Amino acid sequence: MKNTIFILSFSLLSVLSCKKTDEKPPEGPKELPVVQVQVRNVTGYQSFPASIQGRVNNDVRAKIQGYITQVLVDEGQYVTKGQPLFRLETNTLTQSAGAARAGVGAARSGVSAARANINAAQAEVNASQVEVNKLIPLVQKNIISNVQLETAKANLASSQAKLAQARAAEQQAAAGVSEATANYQGVQANIDYSVIRAPISGVIGKLPLRVGSLVGPNDPTPLTTVSDTSGIYAYFSMNEREYLDFLEDSVGATVPEKLKNLPMVELVLANGSTYSEKGKIEAVTGQIDPQTGTIQFRVSFKNADKLLTNGNSGTIRVPKLYDQALVVPESATFEQQGLVYVYRVEKDTAKNILIGVTDRVNNMVVVKDGVKKGDPIVAQGVGTLKPGTAVKSKPADFDEIVNAIKPIF
Repeated sequence: MKNTIFILSFSLLSVLSCKKTDEKPPEGPKELPVVQVQVRNVTGYQSFPASIQGRVNNDVRAKIQGYITQVLVDEGQYVTKGQPLFRLETNTLTQSAGAARAGVGAARSGVSAARANINAAQAEVNASQVEVNKLIPLVQKNIISNVQLETAKANLASSQAKLAQARAAEQQAAAGVSEATANYQGVQANIDYSVIRAPISGVIGKLPLRVGSLVGPNDPTPLTTVSDTSGIYAYFSMNEREYLDFLEDSVGATVPEKLKNLPMVELVLANGSTYSEKGKIEAVTGQIDPQTGTIQFRVSFKNADKLLTNGNSGTIRVPKLYDQALVVPESATFEQQGLVYVYRVEKDTAKNILIGVTDRVNNMVVVKDGVKKGDPIVAQGVGTLKPGTAVKSKPADFDEIVNAIKPIF
């Protein structure tokens, strides 16, 4: 019995001894980098996908129906206004032009004949008038009878009627000349339309049709498109909420005034590079599209080097200036249930503080409320903390912390 008690006592002492050996000594305060809340002037950006178009884009279509006999340009070629682009077959048109020209000649011959008839009728009228004038005094002196005078007057009236008919015939012949000339000019215009020319100076787009294709004015597909890319337009859209925020935040009483006061914007190209020229937001559509719930903006950019072409895509970056704004490093913040917090150091203790976020700019958070200038906050390692954790402040440089944040793709 004594041996049993001794063994149990020894075992209990061994267990207690092991427990004391396994226990770790309490840890001291965590040493973490701490920065102060700063007040700075920063510029944030709103980004919107954009489509790029030439300042003017003209579809090229045939004005007459015919087969393409020549394609005189190539895709991507720069052309000047009036330069020939395509030729259509003109055999039938040439024959019609010959017939129309002959019709003009015949009509002019008819006018010449009518004028000759007028001259003959006028001569007959003159002779009849002389005869009447000669007989009047003879009748008055009773030298001849009145019958001869009346006969002469009848001849004069007949001659005058012939003259009137000749003049009417001449007018009709002149109308025939006008009609024949118009017909000829119409055929000639169609011959001119067989050479399809550039409506503006610009760059030739896609050429979907080649030699031998039958084309006409009612074709759904244009022969090509000529784009004036000396300047380009970038189009982007805002949803209704963004548009209302834009109206509230922009300076000016009317939309045109607000657009005029907007800063210049940037264009980020599809390869991630920023276009060298800045653009100006010039116009906004008058209503929200009921199908998409968005409203469209137009930005104008210079394109002297023709770097941008019709159909490019990119991203418009609209700057937003924050003057004397409170900022903290992005790494100093953490989220819980959609709310953003920082740890403020109070008496060597980390206290979680709810902050309002206005924007996120260049690895910094623009703070609306919750902290004030100069407040010490934990700059890094906030994921290892809990409210009330003891910390040992290690002063850190604000800019070094911000610049050390690397984006994750």
